[in-house]
Amino acid sequence: MTVTPVPTPSAPPVAGPYSPAVRAGDWLVLAGQVPLDPATGQFIAGDAKAQAQRVIDNIVAVLDDCGASLTDIAKTTVFVTDLADFGVMNEVYAAAFGDHRPARSTVQVAALPGGAKVEIEAWAYVPVG
Repeated sequence: MTVTPVPTPSAPPVAGPYSPAVRAGDWLVLAGQVPLDPATGQFIAGDAKAQAQRVIDNIVAVLDDCGASLTDIAKTTVFVTDLADFGVMNEVYAAAFGDHRPARSTVQVAALPGGAKVEIEAWAYVPVG
């Protein structure tokens, strides 16, 4: 199977040698999104709720660039720096996904890039053709 980067002009700029999204067969694999403003490339100020909303907005933008949507997501991994923020992150997540319930893991980590409080990566099933 060939793994090919997908153009994502709406994504925030990357901070390293990776792609915001790659296609692997019928799968779109999205790199972890942090609360970067795509217009400025800067981390947004705010609490975990504001940051979670920016992260979801970034995921939606990357999916849109790839011709997909949140309902195509089969699996997410949520990283938080403080599990005390789980409730507010989950509130934003639930509002964004509605009745769609992809599989999910949530883990607390020691730190995230740029001091972010939330990062989310995703796998979306989007058959070719």
